[in-house]
Amino acid sequence: MPTRPARPITVYSSSISGHSHRVRLFLGLLGLPFEVVEIDLAARAQRSPEFLRRNAFGQVPVIEDGEVTLADSNAILLYLNERYAPDPSRWLPRDALGAARVQRWLSVAAGPLAQGPSMARVIVLFGLATDPSDVIARSHNLLKVMEAELCDRPFLAGDSSTLADIANYSYVAHVPEGNVSLEPYPKVREWLARIEELPGFVPMVASRIGLRA
Repeated sequence: MPTRPARPITVYSSSISGHSHRVRLFLGLLGLPFEVVEIDLAARAQRSPEFLRRNAFGQVPVIEDGEVTLADSNAILLYLNERYAPDPSRWLPRDALGAARVQRWLSVAAGPLAQGPSMARVIVLFGLATDPSDVIARSHNLLKVMEAELCDRPFLAGDSSTLADIANYSYVAHVPEGNVSLEPYPKVREWLARIEELPGFVPMVASRIGLRA
């Protein structure tokens, strides 16, 4: 497989979406050329007929890489790793236990992370008339688990960064936008800083609060 795309990868993305950011972040870490097409979530552009032809679920991100159109951020991470990473085992170990440890955190990204930090942030950003108490509590439950596990290792799945870290970074880094403090979690904050020091790191800008205010 080529380690460079023939032309820049198109990323249908939203600047406020952590799912979108994890894809842009990994593209940056791989040093791959890409172009962003911003999708206005507040205007529900992701539900337009044109966008639904790319992803019937009406969600960002979606990438177009030549003839390949692919949705779902975690699926995109796997695709980019297998197709373009010079050493795919760098980000997804090939041994059974190492791969399972990464998969565990990809499942966390699709479950507790989405139901906690991601949702807490959505409530604030979109001004939803929803009691955030349970979502904030779920966020702290996840952060407590991360804090405990990061006491034993520098990254979520081992001694070096993997897709596990890429999939979970964005929403944890920006969970204060959902009124969830990171102050009680020094190991989590150190982990975030380690990711931000990786060559090619792409930051996610702080979001505009109250999109529908």
